Amino acid sequence: MIQKLRNNEYFGLQTIFDNLYNESKSGRYFTDLYDLIVSEENILLAFRNLKSNTGSKTKGTNGHTIKHLNKMNANKLIKLVRRRLEDYSPHAVRRLFIPKPNGKMRPLGIPTIEDRLIQQMFLQVLEPITEAKLHPQSYGFRPKRSTHDALARCYHMVNHSHQHFVVDIDIKGFFDNVNHKKLMRQLWTIGIRDKKVLVIIKKMLKAEITGEGLPMKGTPQGGILSPLLANIVLNELDWWISNQWETKSTRVPYKLKRNKTDALKKTALKPMYLVRYADDFKIFTNSYENARKVKIAVEKWLMERLGLEISEEKSKITNLRKNGTDFLGIRFRAVKKGNAKTGYIVNSKMDPKAKEKVQGVIRHQLVKLRKSPTPQKVMNFNANILGLQNYYKIATRIAQDFNEIRHNIHPNIKSLMIRKIFVKTKETNGVIDKFYGDYNYPRFKSNGLLVYPIEAVRHDIRGQRKPEFTIYNEDDRKAVHKDLKQVSIREIEMFRKGIYKSKSVLYENNRLSKYVAQKGCCGITGERLTPHQALCHHIKPTAQGGTDEYDNLIIINRKYHMLIHNSDPLRNKEYQKILSKFEVKAINKLNRLRTEVGNPKLSL
Repeated sequence: MIQKLRNNEYFGLQTIFDNLYNESKSGRYFTDLYDLIVSEENILLAFRNLKSNTGSKTKGTNGHTIKHLNKMNANKLIKLVRRRLEDYSPHAVRRLFIPKPNGKMRPLGIPTIEDRLIQQMFLQVLEPITEAKLHPQSYGFRPKRSTHDALARCYHMVNHSHQHFVVDIDIKGFFDNVNHKKLMRQLWTIGIRDKKVLVIIKKMLKAEITGEGLPMKGTPQGGILSPLLANIVLNELDWWISNQWETKSTRVPYKLKRNKTDALKKTALKPMYLVRYADDFKIFTNSYENARKVKIAVEKWLMERLGLEISEEKSKITNLRKNGTDFLGIRFRAVKKGNAKTGYIVNSKMDPKAKEKVQGVIRHQLVKLRKSPTPQKVMNFNANILGLQNYYKIATRIAQDFNEIRHNIHPNIKSLMIRKIFVKTKETNGVIDKFYGDYNYPRFKSNGLLVYPIEAVRHDIRGQRKPEFTIYNEDDRKAVHKDLKQVSIREIEMFRKGIYKSKSVLYENNRLSKYVAQKGCCGITGERLTPHQALCHHIKPTAQGGTDEYDNLIIINRKYHMLIHNSDPLRNKEYQKILSKFEVKAINKLNRLRTEVGNPKLSL
């Protein structure tokens, strides 16, 4: 997310997106979005965001991946996109099935890379408009609203709000059953009224699916725009539930939320609090009878208003004081605690399916290490462990869960110790000290790298994010990332506009990333460069098989470029004068670059 925010700033679009958000918040309708969507800056931003997406390497029906677009220069890419959108006809969507935790298969629709780029362009412009209208308690596929935020809200319901009954409602095949006509009306209502934009979105929804033909309903899972459209569909439900209690308008405008709640309790209204993540949502209330009435009302509303069918076997009511409920890989319940404010607090752990899956992932990583122990596989193992721990650490009993996993896979670890792939050590490093410094556990080393401990994880207490938080507010963004101090946004803009139009769009993006990564400094001397002084050099020349990939680029002072490519710069007095000011360290760096292009080292 931090990188995407910076990308918005790199292309000078963050202020525009902020304005879209504020105008949408104030109730404005948008009839002129198309020109912004097809603007040069938005197309290049879409490419940059798409390039960093792992799904960009997945082939569509035409066999193309991001590598196909990488070869184009910026002008060609822009012309290609604009030409396609003049009379847009999406390519057929590739159908793919992946296994679900329950053993069934989940259908995915994979658009071509060209269509994914177009969807990304639309997403960037539509997101700030819709963010202004979406309910604050919906969390899935929204910027800076994570699974942890959704679970923190659930914990708050139990710990502070006395809401110990949960209604679970499962929509049958939600993504495959979205009504297209209803969705288009919802887009219109939310403020997106550019008819050209709406026509293109409708065509996206009607894209042919290989082996199945033209869809009459649904938004394909796998499409970049689908999650946003799904949130728009269910936003109507979010606000309907919310307006029954939490945001219910009252005759008296109460300043304190507590006073309003006390007043509502004196009415016949049923308390209900929504927490939604994509199509998975829970409604909290304070009694079984209220939960039963809420369940009936919501199911009826979904059928009549959105035409969505409910799965009766998966939809249920849970008394959290007696049983646990599963949400986003976590099982939580309310347990009695005398000194707690409400008498009950949350007790949570990994749900059994999630626990089994995590154990399988870790065991698979260990088996791969045993077959072929390499430093890269040790790093992959460490990355997996840290990622899993960071996700599940919101569970209050996470330490017990990971200890149990560690116990179950001990034979795999013992096998690695016997083969000397894992060797006991007392060494430490910065990461170990930061995340596991206060734990007493056996440490292992493999291929010269420290292995992250499976069992050393502690519950992370997470509070609720303020409901009105948005990345389209400057003050809120400061909480997400620190301002770029080494390279200003103005410098980035100047450097970006000095683009070599003959180069590939991949080169242009990586060139920009390198400039920011080097903090605007020369890779040879370390001196601070202005955008006009900076030049992006291919370490291995393209004529010799060098690529435009990030690792093959370096930012240097423009006047040092010929010092690399000239076979004997010492014969030139001007070059001699420059080299006389170089320190030994700079000469060594220069010589390494000269060697890469096939020139001899300089001896001064």
